[in-house]
Amino acid sequence: QVQLVESGGGLVQAGGSLRLSCLASGRTFSTYAMGWFRQAPGKEREFVAYWSGGATYYADSVKGRFTISRDNAKNTVYLQMNSLKPEDTAVYFCAARRLMTIAPITDITNYDYWGQGTQVTVSS
Repeated sequence: QVQLVESGGGLVQAGGSLRLSCLASGRTFSTYAMGWFRQAPGKEREFVAYWSGGATYYADSVKGRFTISRDNAKNTVYLQMNSLKPEDTAVYFCAARRLMTIAPITDITNYDYWGQGTQVTVSS
């Protein structure tokens, strides 16, 4: 069992930065690949970023602006968000799935655990 808790959301002006954190419980954190998703009001939850074995993947909409990283010693995965835009406004969720999972990383059904989300609001 893995529990995930996000933090770091807030209100920021367009062009600003935020760093989200996702703290995982349990001793097996290193055996999980981690993803970030987001959900805007009235929209479906969408893929943002993914980390697995040192490899990273990003949605086209955030590529070059967002960076996913993790610190296994702290059981934490981060999402550094720069050059934020109003369209980045959403609730951001972290998610975990076992490292050997080969199903598509963008599909929310392919993750085993989810956090409760943290709100990010970007004003214009």
